[in-house]
Amino acid sequence: MGNGIPRHWWGKIIGTVVGIFRGGLMGAVIGFVFGHLVDRFLGGILGVGATREAFFDGLFSALGHLAKADGRVSESEIRMVESLMARMQITGEERRRAIRLFNQGKQAGFDLEAGLRPFAQHAMARPDLRRMFMEILVEAAFSSGEATENELAVLQRVARDLHIAPAWFAAMLQARGGSAGAGSGRRGAAGVVRGSLEQAYAQLGLKPGAGDAEVKRAYRKLVSQYHPDKLVARGLPEEMMEMARSRVRDINTAYDQIKEARGIK
Repeated sequence: MGNGIPRHWWGKIIGTVVGIFRGGLMGAVIGFVFGHLVDRFLGGILGVGATREAFFDGLFSALGHLAKADGRVSESEIRMVESLMARMQITGEERRRAIRLFNQGKQAGFDLEAGLRPFAQHAMARPDLRRMFMEILVEAAFSSGEATENELAVLQRVARDLHIAPAWFAAMLQARGGSAGAGSGRRGAAGVVRGSLEQAYAQLGLKPGAGDAEVKRAYRKLVSQYHPDKLVARGLPEEMMEMARSRVRDINTAYDQIKEARGIK
């Protein structure tokens, strides 16, 4: 807006001016406070909208980049993206936009860091949204059962750019039978059977040596963080609500498996 008045100050200014005319100095103070609340409310609405758009754009361009990591986009990767759009019930112009972003992401000169930057900035104070974004990409990478070395390298770059804690990133990979290391060729079960108890702990971001109280705290915290309504209110595109529900189901399944193994009631 150039050198004009910042948008987030208009409520305070209007509230103060109206307050002066209605109640002098005290009215000005009350008007300023009321205007500040209005600014925060409007800012929250506008911020959520921008965050949703940045999430959507960053995700599909990153998916394109991930799919092209090995030099070509396979039929299974195309089916994965189509399945994702079907789960999100994306149709019409939104579907065309998603495909356009995916195609941009798979171009040789695509700047992944620049493509992620808007979402990273909007979600800087929303670690739950950043983790949800990362979870979707990790799920996509392992959709064929395993992720290649090049795909893991892309995931590591995204995790770095979104400031995903290394422990959380490692847990996401382990929960799908993968490894954070990118050493030799294709990654399979990495010594862990899919759906194993170790993976259940990884779903909760824990190690098997965690105490019962720690397990319960981690479970409650994650269920709260990944609650679909909360995520949508914070900027998750509404089309991705089913992805959040799926994440909560995974958390519940992992917790039930750990409870059964430990005899927790």
